[in-house]
Amino acid sequence: MRNPIRSEADAFRFVLLTIGYFALIVIGSVINVWLGLGVFVGLTLGVVWWIVSRRSREPPLPPQAPPPHPPDEHRILVVANETVGGAELLTTLRAHVSGRNARVHVVSPALNSPLRHWVSDEDPAREEAQARLDRSLAAMRAAGVVADGEVGDGDPLQAIEDALRTFRPDELIVSTHPPGRSHWLERGVVEKARERFALPVTHVTVELP
Repeated sequence: MRNPIRSEADAFRFVLLTIGYFALIVIGSVINVWLGLGVFVGLTLGVVWWIVSRRSREPPLPPQAPPPHPPDEHRILVVANETVGGAELLTTLRAHVSGRNARVHVVSPALNSPLRHWVSDEDPAREEAQARLDRSLAAMRAAGVVADGEVGDGDPLQAIEDALRTFRPDELIVSTHPPGRSHWLERGVVEKARERFALPVTHVTVELP
């Protein structure tokens, strides 16, 4: 079973929901015992429905680690959100694949607003991420880069961890906005990726208009 609490944001949301759950039951019980019981039953059924529906939307985890890739193939994992189509990222990729039998896998985390994340409405964010990813992959292939990709978890570190289950890279490229505009840099994503994953990590800064 996949752990539903996969980031600090998930843990914070879980705590707030738990507090609200019990607070509503207490308030209902103070007003009327039967009202409190009704609130308890209604909220509990709602939580059970949410867990079941969320689990049904999650793709199954692969049963085993990915097999080793051919020894003459160099694999690059790229993680980028809004900067996935940036010229600087494409230039870096072309330099890293030059003269190699290289394969690139791009993960574009689904960016979501706090409100939509709170209510687990991730569909619009995933659609936008997929559109950005499709445009980027088309540009990479036009430049002669063998690439495929997927939309990943909104947490970039979790997105990397998920990708490692199916793709065994030789290096990792993380693309962000410049300092001062990048939430990932403010959260220390690049430094944490270097600490967590035993891979060479290249940080690419993309200046979008």
